[in-house]
Amino acid sequence: MSVSDPPVTGDSALEQRTAANSESAPARARSRRGASSSAPAKRPGRTTSPVKREELKVASLAALMGVVATYLPETEQARIRDAYRLSDEAHLGQFRSSGEPYICHPIAVAEICAGWKLDTESIMAALLHDTLEDSGVHKGDLVARFGSDVGELVDGLSKIERIAFSSRELQQAESFRKMLLAMARDVRVILIKLADRLHNMQTLEAVSPERRRRIATETLDIYAPIASRLGLYKVYNDLLDLSFKHQHPTRYRVLYKALQAARGNRREVLARILDGVQRALPEAGIKAEIISREKSIYGIHRKMKEKGLSFSQVLDIFGFRVVVDTVAQCYLALGALHGAFKPVPGRFKDYIAIPKLNNYQSLHTTLAGPFGTPVEFQIRTREMQRVAESGVAAHWLYKAEDESFSDLQKLTHAWLQSLLDIQSNTGDALEFIEHVKVDLFPDAVYVFTPRGEIRALPRGATIVDYAYTVHTDIGNQAVGANINNAEAALRTELQNGDVVEVLTDPESKPNPAWLNFVRTAKARSEIRHYLRTMEYGDSVKLGRRLLEHALGAVQVDISQVDPGKLDQAVRDAGVKNLEELHADIGVGKRLAQVEARALALRIAGKPTPAMLIPQLAPMMIRGNESGAVSYAPCCNPVPGDPIIGHLRGAHGLIVHWWRCKTAQRNRDKDPDRWIEVQWANEEGTLFRSEIEVVVHSERGVLGKVAAEISAGEGNIVNVSMEEDASENGYMRFAVQVRDRVHLAQLLRRLRGIPEVSRVARRH
Repeated sequence: MSVSDPPVTGDSALEQRTAANSESAPARARSRRGASSSAPAKRPGRTTSPVKREELKVASLAALMGVVATYLPETEQARIRDAYRLSDEAHLGQFRSSGEPYICHPIAVAEICAGWKLDTESIMAALLHDTLEDSGVHKGDLVARFGSDVGELVDGLSKIERIAFSSRELQQAESFRKMLLAMARDVRVILIKLADRLHNMQTLEAVSPERRRRIATETLDIYAPIASRLGLYKVYNDLLDLSFKHQHPTRYRVLYKALQAARGNRREVLARILDGVQRALPEAGIKAEIISREKSIYGIHRKMKEKGLSFSQVLDIFGFRVVVDTVAQCYLALGALHGAFKPVPGRFKDYIAIPKLNNYQSLHTTLAGPFGTPVEFQIRTREMQRVAESGVAAHWLYKAEDESFSDLQKLTHAWLQSLLDIQSNTGDALEFIEHVKVDLFPDAVYVFTPRGEIRALPRGATIVDYAYTVHTDIGNQAVGANINNAEAALRTELQNGDVVEVLTDPESKPNPAWLNFVRTAKARSEIRHYLRTMEYGDSVKLGRRLLEHALGAVQVDISQVDPGKLDQAVRDAGVKNLEELHADIGVGKRLAQVEARALALRIAGKPTPAMLIPQLAPMMIRGNESGAVSYAPCCNPVPGDPIIGHLRGAHGLIVHWWRCKTAQRNRDKDPDRWIEVQWANEEGTLFRSEIEVVVHSERGVLGKVAAEISAGEGNIVNVSMEEDASENGYMRFAVQVRDRVHLAQLLRRLRGIPEVSRVARRH
């Protein structure tokens, strides 16, 4: 059909297509687009050969338009029909692996989006979402015909397939990154993509088992968590169940049959519980809608696996949802239910007062029913029910710019903005996707700022993660924190209800060791960004020192080399200039000894005896080299300790105590990256060290020990304390000292305190 043809609605277009034979379908497609146009591109899972008519599922545009007509005017419906005509033409002659005409897929995707009551542009983009990949249609054509919104949405949904990538994983990561960044600009992109993935998962039986498993794993890793993050719980659970079905079909069938049998076995128990609830709520003056619910098959499987249970031991398979009108009625209903049935201790959660990360709100309580069977109840308002079912799509305000955003939209906007922040700090697509995966973990802890504001973080998040949620500068300058008015180390994991106050120092900088324990994508990307950019100058300085030190061993004075010859030798090393070479050496990407010998050979033209057996003197460490030189947290060396340096990629030079167990273990694995270093005789810099003090637990003993450290001019950075059964106290202090002599003086002072039984330095 040409653009000027009248719209073909309902089944007529598909009726024409199924009557065609395999040779005529592509020919008719070419004739509709013009004699010079080429046939639609073939892609995996799509064929241009139709199957027998009786085997096809006939899709209908009428069903889609019936849903759209419930909330969009006729003028907008006409635009949707126009988008359908182009999609119908672009996919003419293409069939899915199942044998149905390919146009069935975009219609189904659009119908899912219409069920969420998305706007006109979203429905049009859903119909057109595969046209850029499958035909001669270009983004400019879509913009000219349907507007820039539709063009940008379809482009954001299109994969990156015209670029040569080194691996399939990198291509997939780039496609994900493109989609997620398009989503950050317009959340409708991911809503359409989730609808697309849901329909693909529902019709996955036609592809090979290997491809089914790969797509199911991809769905579990990325798409299902995104659906949860956006509050689309129905989509989330459907994707989980479908992924499990295609990953482990036998387990799925066994659990499905067991669930069917359990429905009959527990019907009497559930009927008695429902009868009790229907009496208790009206007696309390509460009008409610009671909906039965059951745990998803994937949820049952996960619980069995995590807790080592059999199916018969999973007792909370069935439950009820109580939907009321107001928040106050939620709590009244909770009281009425607790009066009718005994609550199970420890199984109550108030997600109304403290919503989940995606703004999910509900009261969860588990009650002991007849015969001791536990049954979970979810109590929520109708608005909460709408959000729980449709998530961010339940608050569609693209056309209502004068209206204020809902809480869910604010949370979604903040998360999407964080994607842009992570992208700006990340150069590699695979690294970007890993950051996003970390942020998609559903488990969360809720902590409070000193002002009483609630902040949600992934489970296992530390003080450093929290600091970066407040502000990047707070994270970069963090030196410690108070949790519930008690001092805590930066790597301390946060717990629900903690009140956190971050302590900062303008002179402090991010430590590469933080990457070993931070959990959030924002913290990780900000730390790496700082290490890559803000310390570039420090890396250049360290690299210059390392290269000059290594050149001295092969008897080359770089200041005496002809500049033109030096520039050519540096370019031969594969870098633009000498500064770039210094930076690569400073961050550990290149080894100074290797580069020095190569430069010397290029400059001299032939090897000299010094190049063959270089005599490297230890490099001097002053202690004020800033971020390019760091001190290993495993042993915390101080001036006076015998030390050795490790050139670790992207971390610069890390100084270890000579006898550090970590250093001894790693030197055997990669000896070329270890160099001899010595302390320079310079004063004024303080170094971190850790000491353990064993005391008799008495009132005021911590104050005495802290006062003695202060009197000895030691600076306390962090302290922790615990007791054993014999009432001995174990204090662990992180202190800043000038050198080994200063540390020894502090230890002697502490041994003089009567309550102290033992003092030792911790390596």
